[in-house]
Amino acid sequence: MIETVMLATPNGPAMAALATPAGDGPHPAIIICHEWWGLNDDMRRIAERFAREGFLALAVDFYEGKSTADPEEALKLVMQFQTDHALVVTTAAVAFLKSHPRGGQEVSITGFCLGGAMAIAAICNVPGLHAGVPFYGLPLPKYLHFDKVRAPLLGHFAETDAHVPAEKVQAVVEQARAAGVSFECHFYQGGHGFMRKPDPQSYHAESAQLAWDRTIAFLKRHAAV
Repeated sequence: MIETVMLATPNGPAMAALATPAGDGPHPAIIICHEWWGLNDDMRRIAERFAREGFLALAVDFYEGKSTADPEEALKLVMQFQTDHALVVTTAAVAFLKSHPRGGQEVSITGFCLGGAMAIAAICNVPGLHAGVPFYGLPLPKYLHFDKVRAPLLGHFAETDAHVPAEKVQAVVEQARAAGVSFECHFYQGGHGFMRKPDPQSYHAESAQLAWDRTIAFLKRHAAV
């Protein structure tokens, strides 16, 4: 089951989509950060997929209700995107999940492209997160503060990616590890967006399945209730 919920933030309410697993709980919880397309049906599908694995899954909305399938419109939306606002929304999402009657006290975060960058930024800047799983996205360097991070990370990136080059990924991984952060990182044959099943030009089934299996195993190892 998936439902629209509103998160209370200092900047006003923020929309999110909540997928609830079967059983009374408590359940481990996860925040899902969307791509530059916004909170769309694909992100809701991923939330439902996490719920089937036993997670209380919350797909957050950083675009204030806007989403698109048009690359030109998506570019406009991402140009208006503010990481600081997204961190406020993510902080509210953590509080929501920790107070939810079906949730536990351990909240993880994942995201794709723009959302992958947000997952790393949130691990570095939002208290209360227990694990992070970024997919093919890196935040601006000013949001990388690994010195106080204790949450482990599992990264999924493309071997060849014009948007997120492997050498930049490796530099961030090494920065995290130098600060004592566990950052497991994998590179895949599929290109940027290899998890995007509705897009046959981006989706790479083998990479997507392997990354998903690794994600679930990692989360169940590090983010139990």
